Amino acid sequence: MSEAAPANTNPDSGPRPWRQRLERWWAEFSLQTKLLAVATLVVSLLMTGITFGALNGIQRDARMSDTRYARDLGLLLAANVTPLVAEGDDRQLATVAERFWQTSRSLRYIFFADPEGIIYLGIPIDTGSRSGTSSAPSSSSSSSELLLSRRLELPADLQKRVDSPLVRQHLTPDGQVTDVFVPLVSEGRQLGVLALGINPNETLIASAALTREVTVAVFISIWVLVILGSVFNALTITEPVKELLRGVRQIAGGNFEARIALPVGGELGELLDGFNTMAAQLEAYKAANIEELEAEQVKQQSLIATMADGAVLLDATGAIVLVNPTARRLFRWEGRNLEGNDLIGELPERVALELQAALESVISSERDTTDVRCSFGEPPRTLRIVLQAVRDVSGESLKGIAMTVQDLTREVELNAAQSRFISNVSHELRTPLFNIKSYVETLHDLGDQLSEAEKREFLGIANAETDRLTRLVNDVLDLSRLESDRQWNFEPLEIAPAIEQTLRTYRLNADDKGVSLEHSLDPQLPRVLANWDLLLQVFDNLVGNALKFTPPGGRLQVRAYPWPDRCA
Repeated sequence: MSEAAPANTNPDSGPRPWRQRLERWWAEFSLQTKLLAVATLVVSLLMTGITFGALNGIQRDARMSDTRYARDLGLLLAANVTPLVAEGDDRQLATVAERFWQTSRSLRYIFFADPEGIIYLGIPIDTGSRSGTSSAPSSSSSSSELLLSRRLELPADLQKRVDSPLVRQHLTPDGQVTDVFVPLVSEGRQLGVLALGINPNETLIASAALTREVTVAVFISIWVLVILGSVFNALTITEPVKELLRGVRQIAGGNFEARIALPVGGELGELLDGFNTMAAQLEAYKAANIEELEAEQVKQQSLIATMADGAVLLDATGAIVLVNPTARRLFRWEGRNLEGNDLIGELPERVALELQAALESVISSERDTTDVRCSFGEPPRTLRIVLQAVRDVSGESLKGIAMTVQDLTREVELNAAQSRFISNVSHELRTPLFNIKSYVETLHDLGDQLSEAEKREFLGIANAETDRLTRLVNDVLDLSRLESDRQWNFEPLEIAPAIEQTLRTYRLNADDKGVSLEHSLDPQLPRVLANWDLLLQVFDNLVGNALKFTPPGGRLQVRAYPWPDRCA
């Protein structure tokens, strides 16, 4: 038994698919030829679109002209026959329709139908029977010969347009026909429908055909001129462009000695001369500017080293290239060789965790710049780290990353101190303002019910609180004295007047809440070395907080007595 021959599995032995053949055929052409072919195709498609639009416009104008003519013709006939239809004068109606038919060569038919669509008069007359119609009884009169008993299929939109005609166009075996349906209305009563069939205007058709032929001829001429011009340009510019391409590739490879010598004039000659000039300048720059570039690099490194903020230069992968002394101090990198190491691996753990996502977003080109604020170490330091992508001239390739480190520890501490200062000032100013408002409001609302002694007492308290508020405001505005170590003036003072004034200040608030304010003062209280405003501030805070947390109906008592223990 003989063995079967193995099947040929070589894909190149069989016929190639049409797509591969087309791709191989297209790849054999140069770039200039491909651009020429694409430009020719685009121009051809553009001219085709313009021609198609012009022809459509011509046809649309012809149809609009036929439509306007048909509508005007229908309105004219309807205006003449509506009185005859209203009077039922069929003989005169037939006469008018016949004359109208004979005077217009563009009319194909005229039908008169009642509101139900039954045709009772039609021109031309079709004596033969048709499917679905029946002849009406004939008479000896000429008008009776025009009477029919057929039904006219009225458009559905006609019932909604009793005041205007309906025009439509349709295609028949004999050509296009414009149908006009005009409602016959007399004194608000619908008498029926007038239907006209109008042939298209032969003059307009001939004009449109001539315009179409001229347009197609112009299009073909322009297309041929474009093809010829493209071929001529291809033969003229192909060789210089190839030489220019080879020269550009040599320049891109670093060979600045490349030159192009072709006897070409015009714009291409200027382009080749410009290329040669550019190559000569690049060759000169290469020889003259290397030393200058090295000097500039040294200046930049010196500038980075003397920056007050920390600076770290990274490559496109996040490896360290350069670190200035400030950054080494902030991250405690003194005396370490960091060049070439991964940045994330050299940072403190907390800083690395917060900076890793931001660094990856810059490396992946999701962002060009980002900043991170983090705190670390003992005592804690607050740093603001800014990452900025460094790209080439085109802005597409990432060359490196510039990292700037700012120490914000002092600013954070100052902000916290400022917040505490504002909170304390607001609390101290709120108490005298509230007391003044309470007593002034009581005097305003209950002035007639208070005795003269109570009024003088309330005014005295308000006046004392106003003086106290003035002193507090002066202390706040005197920032220079506040920032320096201010020396407070202390003098021997009686405690009892300060306690009594504080209780008088909160008397109204206590009465509104139903809390009883009392004080018990030892008659042998000694004087104390204190400041009057600060002493009032202490008692205000003490009584105010106690009143705030005392339930209604409670009792608040302030006691002052000498402490048994004495300092030796």
